[in-house]
Amino acid sequence: MMRELDHIVMGCQSLNAGVDQLSKTLGIEVPEGGKHPVMSTHNRLMALEKGSFFELIAIDETAPTPDRARWFTLDEPATQDHLSAGPRALCWVVKTDDLDLLVAESPYDHGEIVTLSRGNLTWRLTVPQDGSLLEGGLVPAFIEWPEGPHPSEAQADLGVRLSRICLSHPDPHLLQAYLDTLKIAHLAQVEEGPRGLRFEMSYKGQIIHLS
Repeated sequence: MMRELDHIVMGCQSLNAGVDQLSKTLGIEVPEGGKHPVMSTHNRLMALEKGSFFELIAIDETAPTPDRARWFTLDEPATQDHLSAGPRALCWVVKTDDLDLLVAESPYDHGEIVTLSRGNLTWRLTVPQDGSLLEGGLVPAFIEWPEGPHPSEAQADLGVRLSRICLSHPDPHLLQAYLDTLKIAHLAQVEEGPRGLRFEMSYKGQIIHLS
């Protein structure tokens, strides 16, 4: 079974403001993405490498209120308060070619599997009904691309690379055991400490930490 990094997710209160703030940190402007009518969110996207990508996401204020909770805790006041200071790491997403089996084997309840599409892209993603993030985003969401190309193939590659994903947890052995169980331990580094998610990026020889 394939278990590889699909993408990393950062959130912001306003997509345009988030792009401006990230451009000061990364030195580049994250390119246009698209909209998610089911969730009333929109994003900016760029390719990383090895079939993975970077996503900056926000509530689409021009869209109607969805009939379900938005993903990545974007409806939660605590998340919006956290994002008021600028873009923040929300979650990471792992791709597989057998999502149903993975979810069945997991010691966590990943919620429902939602099928979405845009253009020639179709994907299936684990989304808790209440829009929550397992372990505050330390446990990844899982995705399957049953049809069409992987979106990173059409995204701009501006040279930004992901060096590593760092997961901080007060009980690192518990989190490490979970990653080991689903054979995704090679995708992230676990550290002891308060719950926290950090993406270590590199661009033109510079190391940039996004958390």
